[in-house]
Amino acid sequence: MTSKVAIVTGAARGIGAGVARRLAADGFAVALLDLDEAGVKEGAAAIVADGGKAIGLSVDVSDTEQVEAAVSQVAQELGAPTVLINNAGITRDNLLFKMTDNDWDSVIGVHLRGSFLMSRAVQKHMTEQGWGRIVNLSSTSALGNRGQANYSAAKAGLQGFTKTLAIELGKFGVTVNAIAPGFIATDMTAATAERLGVSFEDMKAGAAAQIPVRRVGEPEDIAHLVSFFVSEGAGFISGQVVYAAGGPTD
Repeated sequence: MTSKVAIVTGAARGIGAGVARRLAADGFAVALLDLDEAGVKEGAAAIVADGGKAIGLSVDVSDTEQVEAAVSQVAQELGAPTVLINNAGITRDNLLFKMTDNDWDSVIGVHLRGSFLMSRAVQKHMTEQGWGRIVNLSSTSALGNRGQANYSAAKAGLQGFTKTLAIELGKFGVTVNAIAPGFIATDMTAATAERLGVSFEDMKAGAAAQIPVRRVGEPEDIAHLVSFFVSEGAGFISGQVVYAAGGPTD
């Protein structure tokens, strides 16, 4: 029997927290990873209170030693992880001429290096069991977005990373796919509204007016898609990027 153990990074809030709850409801034991230790422990406790199995760990996904230690702890406490959701992310938005070295390095470090380190650490458990699912969170910003050269580059990079891992790991029964969300109502998008000096409600209303389905996304919208990608029924789908944005993208 393949172990039903999932790791979700950036799981303290927003999309990550929603995905963790959904995977727990799907019967997975879930490890919630985030720099925010209080957030992931609270999320794990809520899953346990609902009858699930979960742990919360404070981890910097851009740090090799922390990643390897966390994956080992998950394997010991929950079992070998066969599902990995690379969701951890940060923004350091600015126009190119104002963007600092640290703005660039920190965003690339969390999104790209973090996904690389997590995938490398977890793949051995997947290949040993002959089954695995990796889902990387990209973004519509991968298509380009003013003031986000670092974020856009990272999210575009994740798409290439996804396709390459799909090729390398497919023969071991491991699929690798990416989800590129559009506007999702989270703490991160609320912080963007605050930085721009507009109300979050006004920002959401403006975004919804440009989206064919006339609403912004919620973390649960992405969680539903993750649930599909990690299912047995999605075993013939790999190396794909799905834009979950309420309409077509260029």
